[in-house]
Amino acid sequence: MLHRFRYAFLAVFGYALFALSAQAADSGFGLKTGIPDLKSAGPLAFGPEGILLVGDTQGAAIFAIDTGDRTPGSSEASLKVEGIDSKIAALVGASPREILINDLAVNPVSGKAYLAVSRGRGPGALPVLLRVDRAGKIEEVSLANVAFAKADLPNPPAAAAATRGPDPRTESITDLAYVDGKVYVAGISNEEFSSRLLAIPFPFRGSADGASIEIYHGSHGRFETKAPVRTFVAYKIKGDPYLLAAYTCTPLVKIPVADLKAGNHVKGTTIAELGNRNKPLDMIAYQKGGKDYLLLANNSRGVMKITTEGADTTEPITKHIDDRAGLAYETIASLKGVMHLDQLDKEHALILVQSDAGPLNLETIALP
Repeated sequence: MLHRFRYAFLAVFGYALFALSAQAADSGFGLKTGIPDLKSAGPLAFGPEGILLVGDTQGAAIFAIDTGDRTPGSSEASLKVEGIDSKIAALVGASPREILINDLAVNPVSGKAYLAVSRGRGPGALPVLLRVDRAGKIEEVSLANVAFAKADLPNPPAAAAATRGPDPRTESITDLAYVDGKVYVAGISNEEFSSRLLAIPFPFRGSADGASIEIYHGSHGRFETKAPVRTFVAYKIKGDPYLLAAYTCTPLVKIPVADLKAGNHVKGTTIAELGNRNKPLDMIAYQKGGKDYLLLANNSRGVMKITTEGADTTEPITKHIDDRAGLAYETIASLKGVMHLDQLDKEHALILVQSDAGPLNLETIALP
């Protein structure tokens, strides 16, 4: 059974939530007014009532920011912005080469798109949050006197000196999602078994339950505890909540949510190897024709449509695999250069795609 927050949440509560939105805004879920001290803008997701979740990799923190964006948008208008990198550069006073779009998320209430942007490159880049409406208008999300909450992550990796290669701090948060009252955060820590998943009660009133994660990597032929989850979705298997997580080179792993408790060392079950020499970029779960699928964007093997049929019965991968095994998938030939994606509605997705001519475009596609 598909369990992606925005549709499960809206389906259960429907218009009742919208009717209570003013009350929710007043209570603010315990959020306090101020200026979030974002050091970077990385992975994005949405919590209830249009509250934007922002992963700050440099600050090793998660922010919950009340956008106030709770007016339902048109369900008919598609969203398209050609050359969005140039338009963003002009908006923030930079060149397109100085702009890096780190993530894309759709507000399930309004249907507007949100972008996490770096103005500049490296650890000194300035974070910018942008909003794009269905007409393609781009505006900056103001962080002046907004209601927000902050959760600092325990034991983050230390920032590396510029001369020591890649900065491990950039992987303190690799993905996040809100599910059933908790914010799940993937990334690495400074501990011996550094790959981890955190479960933080929303809106950050309790401590983070963190578990280190171990998986068997079929294409590498070994167990791994340091490689981080690159992207994940929440999914129910026979009524039990799981996270389906994709790793570089490219294992797909199921992880029981019930095991993500403080101090646990969790062994995920590898249910697919999707092809080596490849990095997952973004993933969503959706329904089509009464069946459940994953749509996974990769940096070298295109966009994969993966069936979830057999996620409960597929034989776990526990030995070396040359290339592919486990759950079946097809590559969507028409989707090339996709860097980020999110579900726009039940029949469409929003993608950030690098065109053949070079510019970045924001486009609406039918779910395959």
